[in-house]
Amino acid sequence: METAGSSQIYDTIRKRFVTLTPEEWVRQNFLNFLVTEKQYPASLIGVEMLVRVNQMSQRADIVVYNRDGKPWLIVECKSPAINLNEEVFYQAARYNSVLKVPYIAVTNGMEHYCLFFNGKSFDYMDNLPDFDQ
Repeated sequence: METAGSSQIYDTIRKRFVTLTPEEWVRQNFLNFLVTEKQYPASLIGVEMLVRVNQMSQRADIVVYNRDGKPWLIVECKSPAINLNEEVFYQAARYNSVLKVPYIAVTNGMEHYCLFFNGKSFDYMDNLPDFDQ
Protein backbone atom coordinates (compact mmCIF):
# COMPACT_ATOMS: atom_id res chain seq x y z
CA MET A 1 0.00 0.00 0.00
CA GLU A 2 1.21 3.53 -0.71
CA THR A 3 0.11 6.65 1.15
CA ALA A 4 1.28 10.19 0.37
CA GLY A 5 4.36 8.92 -1.45
CA SER A 6 5.49 6.45 1.22
CA SER A 7 5.06 2.71 1.12
CA GLN A 8 3.06 1.13 3.92
CA ILE A 9 3.08 -2.38 5.34
CA TYR A 10 0.46 -4.02 7.54
CA ASP A 11 1.75 -4.88 11.00
CA THR A 12 -0.20 -7.93 12.18
CA ILE A 13 0.84 -7.35 15.80
CA ARG A 14 -0.16 -3.67 15.99
CA LYS A 15 -3.05 -4.33 13.58
CA ARG A 16 -2.44 -1.24 11.48
CA PHE A 17 -0.47 0.01 8.51
CA VAL A 18 2.95 1.53 9.24
CA THR A 19 5.50 3.28 7.04
CA LEU A 20 7.86 0.80 5.42
CA THR A 21 11.36 1.98 6.36
CA PRO A 22 14.43 -0.28 6.16
CA GLU A 23 14.21 -0.85 9.94
CA GLU A 24 10.49 -1.62 9.70
CA TRP A 25 11.23 -4.17 6.96
CA VAL A 26 13.61 -5.91 9.37
CA ARG A 27 11.09 -5.72 12.22
CA GLN A 28 8.22 -7.15 10.16
CA ASN A 29 10.34 -10.01 8.83
CA PHE A 30 11.61 -10.82 12.31
CA LEU A 31 8.08 -10.75 13.73
CA ASN A 32 7.00 -13.14 10.98
CA PHE A 33 9.93 -15.42 11.87
CA LEU A 34 9.02 -15.37 15.57
CA VAL A 35 5.37 -16.26 14.93
CA THR A 36 5.61 -18.67 11.99
CA GLU A 37 8.96 -20.37 12.46
CA LYS A 38 9.56 -20.20 16.21
CA GLN A 39 5.85 -20.49 17.11
CA TYR A 40 5.91 -17.55 19.55
CA PRO A 41 2.28 -16.58 20.35
CA ALA A 42 1.47 -13.31 18.55
CA SER A 43 -0.74 -12.34 21.48
CA LEU A 44 2.37 -12.22 23.72
CA ILE A 45 4.39 -9.94 21.44
CA GLY A 46 4.54 -6.16 21.77
CA VAL A 47 5.98 -3.79 19.17
CA GLU A 48 7.61 -0.43 19.95
CA MET A 49 6.95 -0.86 23.64
CA LEU A 50 7.53 2.18 25.84
CA VAL A 51 10.48 1.78 28.21
CA ARG A 52 11.53 4.52 30.63
CA VAL A 53 15.31 4.52 31.03
CA ASN A 54 16.75 7.19 33.35
CA GLN A 55 13.51 9.21 33.17
CA MET A 56 13.69 9.18 29.36
CA SER A 57 10.98 7.56 27.24
CA GLN A 58 12.37 5.11 24.71
CA ARG A 59 10.82 2.33 22.66
CA ALA A 60 11.93 -1.28 22.51
CA ASP A 61 11.36 -2.64 18.99
CA ILE A 62 9.97 -6.02 20.03
CA VAL A 63 9.19 -7.38 23.49
CA VAL A 64 8.02 -10.96 23.92
CA TYR A 65 6.21 -11.72 27.17
CA ASN A 66 5.92 -15.06 28.94
CA ARG A 67 2.51 -16.51 29.78
CA ASP A 68 2.62 -14.72 33.15
CA GLY A 69 2.81 -11.38 31.31
CA LYS A 70 6.42 -10.69 32.26
CA PRO A 71 8.93 -9.50 29.63
CA TRP A 72 10.97 -12.49 28.46
CA LEU A 73 12.81 -11.40 25.28
CA ILE A 74 13.82 -8.01 23.86
CA VAL A 75 14.62 -7.71 20.15
CA GLU A 76 16.40 -4.62 18.86
CA CYS A 77 15.98 -4.19 15.09
CA LYS A 78 18.26 -2.10 12.92
CA SER A 79 18.33 -1.26 9.23
CA PRO A 80 20.34 -3.70 7.06
CA ALA A 81 22.81 -0.83 6.51
CA ILE A 82 23.65 -0.70 10.25
CA ASN A 83 26.45 -2.88 11.59
CA LEU A 84 25.60 -4.79 14.74
CA ASN A 85 28.24 -3.43 17.08
CA GLU A 86 28.61 -2.90 20.81
CA GLU A 87 26.46 0.25 20.69
CA VAL A 88 23.48 -1.79 19.41
CA PHE A 89 23.96 -4.37 22.17
CA TYR A 90 24.26 -1.59 24.78
CA GLN A 91 20.98 -0.08 23.57
CA ALA A 92 19.19 -3.40 24.16
CA ALA A 93 21.01 -3.82 27.48
CA ARG A 94 19.75 -0.39 28.60
CA TYR A 95 16.19 -1.56 27.96
CA ASN A 96 17.00 -4.68 29.94
CA SER A 97 18.08 -2.60 32.93
CA VAL A 98 14.35 -1.84 33.23
CA LEU A 99 12.65 -4.91 31.74
CA LYS A 100 14.92 -7.57 33.31
CA VAL A 101 14.50 -10.18 30.57
CA PRO A 102 16.63 -13.33 30.34
CA TYR A 103 17.02 -13.04 26.53
CA ILE A 104 18.13 -10.22 24.24
CA ALA A 105 18.34 -10.43 20.46
CA VAL A 106 19.63 -7.92 17.92
CA THR A 107 19.14 -8.08 14.17
CA ASN A 108 19.71 -6.03 11.06
CA GLY A 109 17.91 -8.56 8.87
CA MET A 110 21.20 -9.99 7.64
CA GLU A 111 22.80 -10.89 10.95
CA HIS A 112 21.09 -11.98 14.15
CA TYR A 113 22.54 -12.48 17.61
CA CYS A 114 20.89 -13.72 20.75
CA LEU A 115 22.24 -13.43 24.27
CA PHE A 116 21.19 -15.05 27.52
CA PHE A 117 21.62 -13.04 30.70
CA ASN A 118 22.79 -15.43 33.42
CA GLY A 119 22.37 -12.87 36.20
CA LYS A 120 25.91 -11.52 35.97
CA SER A 121 26.89 -11.44 32.32
CA PHE A 122 25.63 -12.20 28.83
CA ASP A 123 26.30 -15.49 27.06
CA TYR A 124 25.96 -15.79 23.28
CA MET A 125 23.47 -18.39 22.07
CA ASP A 126 23.47 -20.26 18.77
CA ASN A 127 19.72 -19.72 18.26
CA LEU A 128 16.73 -17.95 19.71
CA PRO A 129 15.19 -19.89 22.58
CA ASP A 130 12.10 -21.98 21.95
CA PHE A 131 8.94 -20.53 23.44
CA ASP A 132 7.79 -22.92 26.12
CA GLN A 133 6.75 -20.35 28.68
